[in-house]
Amino acid sequence: MDKKKIVFDSERMKHPHTGLYHFCKNLGEALLEKKPDNYAVGFYMRDSDNEVFGDKVKYYRQKLFHKFWPFFASDANLWHSTYQLSSYFPKNTNVKVLSTIHDLNFLKEGKSLAKEKKYLKKLQDNLNRADIVVAISSYVKKDLEDYCDLKGKPLYVIYNGNNIQPQTMNRVTVDTSLVRPFIYTIGTVNRKKNFHVLVYLLVGNSLELKISGINADAAYQQYILDLAKKLGVADRVYLTGPISEEEKYNYLRDCSIFGFPSIAEGFGLPVIEAMSFGKKVLLSKYTSLPEIGGSEAYYLDSMDPEYLMEFGKSNLLEIINGEDRSNEIKKWAAQFSWEKAASQYWDLYKELLK
Repeated sequence: MDKKKIVFDSERMKHPHTGLYHFCKNLGEALLEKKPDNYAVGFYMRDSDNEVFGDKVKYYRQKLFHKFWPFFASDANLWHSTYQLSSYFPKNTNVKVLSTIHDLNFLKEGKSLAKEKKYLKKLQDNLNRADIVVAISSYVKKDLEDYCDLKGKPLYVIYNGNNIQPQTMNRVTVDTSLVRPFIYTIGTVNRKKNFHVLVYLLVGNSLELKISGINADAAYQQYILDLAKKLGVADRVYLTGPISEEEKYNYLRDCSIFGFPSIAEGFGLPVIEAMSFGKKVLLSKYTSLPEIGGSEAYYLDSMDPEYLMEFGKSNLLEIINGEDRSNEIKKWAAQFSWEKAASQYWDLYKELLK
């Protein structure tokens, strides 16, 4: 019997050290682990991304001209689109499409009205091609219902998993006696991540701040450094740039608290990563973060500089040195797993192809 062929769009893996890269890699691996015998899973990605899913699966090689001449993956039964603004879909309309939507952040980032309309139209065009739509949080689901026309198509929520691998975490060893207490955060360094807010929290204490991630906005990075200098804490602020997974584990295991004050977030994978180490997390109340952090997270009530500096002086150390809830925090994080996500996606694949 011929196997039903699913193609998983991994084109965004051309951008390492990003959330979409880790989404594709971790979900792709979990899907292969859960794959029924009568299905085949292939991956759409560039030659230069190498065969990260092993040598026993089929690779559909992405080319730029596919945007304009989409005669590829013609043997597929189902196409899993993993990026809401993708330009890559097979032309064959008999191929079913499942579309994962990560966020509508372009509506929350202060872009021009023209750009908002452009991206919203692109998203709507992609939704029109989909047969089933998946949002990565209830927050994103509501955004889709508020801003898009789903035309009665099924809309589900499937949470992302946790990128932290227990076997690797257990190998990481750190001499904490050599490390000063610090706030840690990780993500693409741009304005929507709102990382400069964390600099204000250094006023009135001796904590350090370490920020890891790709610098996507040189002007914003300089703004962070200038603010640190203005507040007299420049010697306690470090931007590490992109780091390896093992380096990330070191920082997460050793930090005093994890800060994530993002103002535009569809899920917030780093939050779950930090919580899987039992770390207390301090979040903004924007977009999906209250949903993902839940009752085991701490939240900033304001982004006003005076509030933040007072919080650093009066509240932050109290949180850090307060009740140990590491077991409860780890239990909360454990509900998010790629194995669970893969099982839910397989249910939808089967529903589409039955």
